[in-house]
Amino acid sequence: METDKPDSRAAGSLPEEFEVHPALAPVRFLLGRWEGAGVVGYPTIESANFGQEISFSHNGKGFLIYTSRTWLLAQDGTIGRPLAMESGFWRPQPGGGLEVLLAHPTGISEIYLGQITGTKIEMATDAVVRTATAKEVTAGKRLYGLIGADLGWAYDMAAVGQPLQSHLSAQLKRVG
Repeated sequence: METDKPDSRAAGSLPEEFEVHPALAPVRFLLGRWEGAGVVGYPTIESANFGQEISFSHNGKGFLIYTSRTWLLAQDGTIGRPLAMESGFWRPQPGGGLEVLLAHPTGISEIYLGQITGTKIEMATDAVVRTATAKEVTAGKRLYGLIGADLGWAYDMAAVGQPLQSHLSAQLKRVG
């Protein structure tokens, strides 16, 4: 048995002949890797531009595997320091419902409940839990949708004593 051969499949990828689970039909348009830029702002931080990569994949079961990473963009567009990361699972439900579980390395976990309408997804937090050292985040709302062939999204957040308000938005192009 050869042990020096690496697995030809990347983490989270499957052979091309592997079929997408039927439950993923309403969110199939998200599958792939997306990259682009956006704007971050909040009363407690200075506004800035950021770059982002989002990946939606599957393992043949009825959920999407989601990862996102962001980095600061300088005024000339060069990549700066890393910003936020999150990962989780998107679980379509009957009747266009959606359950999303997200975890952040900063000690925050969120559960979102939402609705899928064509290529638009609206969701809001049902629960936010955090470790003792995490920033105080109490609620969130997210909107995702196709803008032509691009993926646009926006995130409103209630945190550190501030009410629910705009925090992040971006427009991403499919790159894989």
